[in-house]
Amino acid sequence: MLDQFSRTRLLLGHEGMDKLKNARVAVFGIGGVGGYAVEALARSGVGALDLIDDDKVCLTNINRQIIATRKSIGKYKVDVAEERVHDINPDCTVRTYKTFYMPDTADQFNFAEYDYVIDAIDTVTGKLELVMQADKTGTPIISSMGAGNKLDPTAFEVADIYKTSICPLAKVMRRECRKRGIKSLKVVYSKEEPTRPIEDMSISCRTNCICPPGAQRKCTERRDIPGSTAFVPSVVGLIIAGEVIKDLTGFGS
Repeated sequence: MLDQFSRTRLLLGHEGMDKLKNARVAVFGIGGVGGYAVEALARSGVGALDLIDDDKVCLTNINRQIIATRKSIGKYKVDVAEERVHDINPDCTVRTYKTFYMPDTADQFNFAEYDYVIDAIDTVTGKLELVMQADKTGTPIISSMGAGNKLDPTAFEVADIYKTSICPLAKVMRRECRKRGIKSLKVVYSKEEPTRPIEDMSISCRTNCICPPGAQRKCTERRDIPGSTAFVPSVVGLIIAGEVIKDLTGFGS
């Protein structure tokens, strides 16, 4: 029967689509990367999604985040994403968590429930905790390395963390994963040298913070504020979603 997933079914077949329908994927970080990953997973027919992010949509998110519009400013990102997912696929089960994922909040999540985990958060401490929890339960995980201050969407690659180079975040993750005995970690990273953001305080969140009321972590409290574009984080998110879909269905393996 013809339905919204018919074009995908032509490639993945009935068995592949059933695997996606029965899968639960957790997406940690619903920003420029995670938002596009959620979008692609929903449009691919993934049956259950856990969305984790404590942030609210800000005006400065509009340049790169698919959930960010003038109408969604001030709303929790997970709430906006949930509504969007249900507009795409009303049958998708969505659980939202307004949580900043760190070691002290890790006990809220049972990784054994997940068929796949997407790490699209910014903090190294949180990323490492995700990797450790996924390793403990044997849950597949894919992690986004640095997408900020990048301008070449064609430079991103899928690789094991120990085969990465150039990316400063990947360098830190390699070192810390090795310390923790992590044998392997699939990541999306870029060999492009980061571009140094223009130092212009008139357009910097550092001195002109416009975070919505109630935002947990304001830009003025961040160590650095990277530049971003519409065409880099989106590509990373879609690459990640593609890897998840291929791994869940076995397509292309």
